[in-house]
Formats: sequence, C-alpha cells, structure tokens
Amino acid sequence: MSGRLLYLRVRNHALRLAFGILHRPQRVDEMTRLGSDYGGYFVPLGRLDAESICYSGGVGEDTTFDEALIDRIGCTVEAFDPTPRAVAHAEALASREPRFHFMPVGLWSEDTCVDFFAPANPAHVSHSITNLQGTTETIRVEVRRLSTVMQQLGHDHIDVLKLDIEGAEHEVIESMLRDRIRPAVLCVEFDQPVKVRALRATLATLDGAGYTLAGADDWNYTFVRGTDG
Repeated sequence: MSGRLLYLRVRNHALRLAFGILHRPQRVDEMTRLGSDYGGYFVPLGRLDAESICYSGGVGEDTTFDEALIDRIGCTVEAFDPTPRAVAHAEALASREPRFHFMPVGLWSEDTCVDFFAPANPAHVSHSITNLQGTTETIRVEVRRLSTVMQQLGHDHIDVLKLDIEGAEHEVIESMLRDRIRPAVLCVEFDQPVKVRALRATLATLDGAGYTLAGADDWNYTFVRGTDG
C-alpha cells in the first residue's frame, strides 16, 4: 500500500469517526435499510407508497437500492447516469422492469456537456466530474440540473432523491436548494476523499433547509426533511 493511500484511509477513518460523533442519526421514523452492503441506504418506508416520486442519481452497476424501492413500495424509479458501463447495466434493467426508468445523463448544477474523469482502477465503473482520483483519462458526457430533469419528467416534487455521484453531491445539493427543490428523503454518499470544509458546508446547508440526519452507514447518509420545513 502506498504512503498516500494509507494516509487517505487513516484520514477518512478519522473524519468518519468525527462526523459520526458530531452528527449522530436522530430517530425520525422507523428506518429500513434497502440495497446491497455497498449501495444501500436507510429509508423511512412508512412515509412512502406506490405514488412516491423517486430519483436515483448515479447507478453504476449496483441498482439494488432502486430495485428494493420498487419491490417494497411499488413505486417508479427515475435513474440517471451517463457513464458507459452504467448505461449498459441500467438499460438492461429498464428493459425487464417497467417501473425502472433510465436517462443517460449526469446530475450537475447546469445543463451542459462536461468531462468525466475515469477511475484509477480500470476495473471500476464510477467516473467523476470532480476528478476524485486524480486521473487524466476522460469521457465527454451530458449533464443536467435537477430542476431541468424534473421539468422534463413533469414532476413538481421529489419524495426520495439518492445521490451517489462521485463528489458532485455538494454542487448538486447547493443547486437543488437554490432552485427550491426539497426532497422529503435525501440519500447521499459523501464520496472520498472529501474536503472537511466542503462537508461541513453541505451539512450546514442541509440543516438550514430543515433536514435531519436519520440514518447512516459508512459514508451513506439519509436525511429526512421535517413536515413543517
């Protein structure tokens, strides 16, 4: 293991411990974990039903969370990911599951085309607009604001929003709140490495928007918005 990799692992472990101590989940509703060990999140199933509008930003090759939402509450999931292997995986699922809808675009803070940086390990699927892993190989993809996607799909609100978007979550959350979009349930993976200042700013922004941390598993966190917020 390289010295830098060891440093990042120790740093991320310490940051996770500090975050866990300062931001322990609060009991909001009964929370149920859905999805795989890697791609799962806690959700308040009692707040959801077959009419719930669920968005999944970043699917990679793990759609177990999306499929569990469909199976458990009977809803339709709108999924987004522009990377080639994710597109192949998601389109295959969409062809056999009518309640899984897929759009091959990324979520970002504007409607444009951008470079996504490849993962350092070619066996991995996730590309990053923020170049989390410091690589040079890129692909050009289309990205859209969450508000644009909602308008295209004819939705005026979101009940569940999952963001597993390789470092873009901070920018997308800021853009989402600026556009007055307030999902009832927000599931976020804070991808690593994360800058302490960026993490603190995002958490403060979510707190100010009326969100409470209601579930956590490693770096996968679930925030629930108060009904009076």
